[in-house]
Amino acid sequence: MPIFVNRNTVLAIANKNNYGYISPQDFNLYSQQAQMDLFEDYFYQYNAWINKENNRLSGTGYADIVKGLVEVIDSFSVTKGLEQLGNNFYNLPSDYYFINKLNYFPTLIDAGTTTAAGANTLTDAAASFVTSGVVAGQYLVNTSAPGAAQYSGWTAYVVSVDSQTQLTLSYNLFGITQSIGESYSIFSPSNIVEIERVNQNKIFYLNNSPLTAPSAGYPAYVLGGATSNIVGNATSGQLGNTVTVYPATLITKGSISAEYVRYPIPPKWTYSALNTGEPLFDQGQADYQDFELPLSDEPGIVAKICQYIGIEIRESQVYQFGKTEEVQDNQIQT
Repeated sequence: MPIFVNRNTVLAIANKNNYGYISPQDFNLYSQQAQMDLFEDYFYQYNAWINKENNRLSGTGYADIVKGLVEVIDSFSVTKGLEQLGNNFYNLPSDYYFINKLNYFPTLIDAGTTTAAGANTLTDAAASFVTSGVVAGQYLVNTSAPGAAQYSGWTAYVVSVDSQTQLTLSYNLFGITQSIGESYSIFSPSNIVEIERVNQNKIFYLNNSPLTAPSAGYPAYVLGGATSNIVGNATSGQLGNTVTVYPATLITKGSISAEYVRYPIPPKWTYSALNTGEPLFDQGQADYQDFELPLSDEPGIVAKICQYIGIEIRESQVYQFGKTEEVQDNQIQT
């Protein structure tokens, strides 16, 4: 959803009667909050419509609301290998909103370090991919440390084995010059094991019983606290951004991956200032970012932003416009 269209619409509403000027900084702040409001609402809507579907109150075909909600949520679904902080202790991705599940890949096929960069290829002069048994369809993880690689933790599948030292991948994980020297691991996708989540107050009892102790065939994980509280990294994360996987023997680098729903990227209307100081829209700025929600959410985004603006400039008409639009949109949805 183009952010410049939303800003023009919002300014047209707010400035209709010269109610006040909205700075780009404020607009970006309100845009981020509005996007998050609507993003989180998708999960509440999904729950409500699933209940209606269970009661045979939902439609089919073009009237299948659940299908549309799932399509939007799925557009934020990501699979990433987890950063290993030590033994069976892992960092969750910084952009995760909701963990769908964790998977364990028990069969390591090969691992190494890239020696050249190429679009959708992996080149390792020291590798013997054919001899190691690498074949198309296997799962590959960029196991480089976060900050050391652009696509750290990202995953791809092997499309073809071009030679003993080169693979073609489904995603361009090692396509830039800086990706030389990045580490990777390749796993078999045929025997993936889902890791069960358990509460902190249960893992002690599970581990101390021979009947319930987690194993490689039936692993478990618990959510942990902030990385800074555990390993002394004051720059990392917040409560719940780590996991501990059991049994503690599951320590193969890259073998634990997360399927999760990520946060939407904060939108940003970027500009270059004129001599008069009036901001001029500039899409060429490096931090420019459109809304990630679908175009159908534009009325809801505009309504939310108008509510925030109406509060800021203490103008009840602008706030009321946004509130009315939101109420009407909710009535249509229900």
